[in-house]
Amino acid sequence: MAGRNSAWRTAAAGLCLLLLPAFAGCGHPPPDSAARAEVQRVLDRRAAALLGHDEAAYGTTGTRTPYARLRALPLASWTYRVTALRRDGTSADAELRYRLAGQDTAPVTARRTLTLSHTADGGWYVTAERAAHGAGEQLWDQGPVTAVTGAHSLVLGTGQSAAELRGYARLADRAVPAVSRAWGARWARRVVVLVPRSLDGMAALLGSPAAQYRGIAAVTTAETPGAGQAPADRVVVNPEAYAILGDLGKQVVLTHESAHVATRSATTAATPLWLSEGYADWTGYLGTTRTPAEVAPELTRAVADGHTPAALPADKDFGFTGDPAGLARSYESGWLACRMIADRWGEDRLRAFYRAVGAHRTRAGAVGSALAKVLDTTPEAFTARWRAYTRDQLG
Repeated sequence: MAGRNSAWRTAAAGLCLLLLPAFAGCGHPPPDSAARAEVQRVLDRRAAALLGHDEAAYGTTGTRTPYARLRALPLASWTYRVTALRRDGTSADAELRYRLAGQDTAPVTARRTLTLSHTADGGWYVTAERAAHGAGEQLWDQGPVTAVTGAHSLVLGTGQSAAELRGYARLADRAVPAVSRAWGARWARRVVVLVPRSLDGMAALLGSPAAQYRGIAAVTTAETPGAGQAPADRVVVNPEAYAILGDLGKQVVLTHESAHVATRSATTAATPLWLSEGYADWTGYLGTTRTPAEVAPELTRAVADGHTPAALPADKDFGFTGDPAGLARSYESGWLACRMIADRWGEDRLRAFYRAVGAHRTRAGAVGSALAKVLDTTPEAFTARWRAYTRDQLG
């Protein structure tokens, strides 16, 4: 499942909030540009100490708790930019940008809230840091991070042993070459896998309700890239749903999510979910011995009952609706459509079709144009062929 990209204020009592001149009497300087610049300098020193592995210097800027939790991360960059300073000087909002060495070609951006206090000499001190209101947590917000590096992967977890995380790395290391064989080598050919402690931890990382991901084994998220940049993807695992899968299911999940990472630069607002999810599933099951009926059991039941879908699923059909069977049929329908393209036109044309759809700026006409250009067919003819293929493969 691909994820598609989605101020904290406290009410403080006290007379010093009512009149600006009272700041001096309450011990809080007004939040002018000088104060904001001072806070920025503290955060700059904090970032430099973290990158320089200097815990003592880090400790002079504030609490050392994040340092211990971040120790295992292979950081290539880490910067803060103060975006707001509270009137009473007790907290600030900041934009954190960081890159993982050997993994990210563009930084991850996170909105953070920092709690501040004054040192004895009147300087600034960070007493706590957390995700800003409405923003997703970072993995280290949930505890110390353990890192395992594979041949094609970096697996980061909280609450798991290194041995457990190596199991994820082994599957991810098999997934990446499999995706490259299907999609080609024009991608980073590495994946970053985040393994929180629980479903609730996964939801907190994604900034969404846990119910939205119940039963979903993993999702892929990406930072919106700047011009000419590739986004920073993360595969986020739901350890509760993932744990009940068999060996093949676990491999298919990580291959599916790695396919999303590979196809990210070719996936745009014009790409329908039946294509992006269908292609990821097609890649995940490629080379396995699973039959169409085994891969698509819900769609098989629908066909047996005489309910072959009239059209490919819309994007809304991939949302959490409380209908697991309907959601499964949507994924299965997309998978079967991509399988049909590979069978009828060839794998090269399937890749070319995916890229051609994503080359459009908007959804309108994108699929029809790509069908005509790459597959020499129309949406109506393609849908009719897909419905016949569905009946033939699953009937």
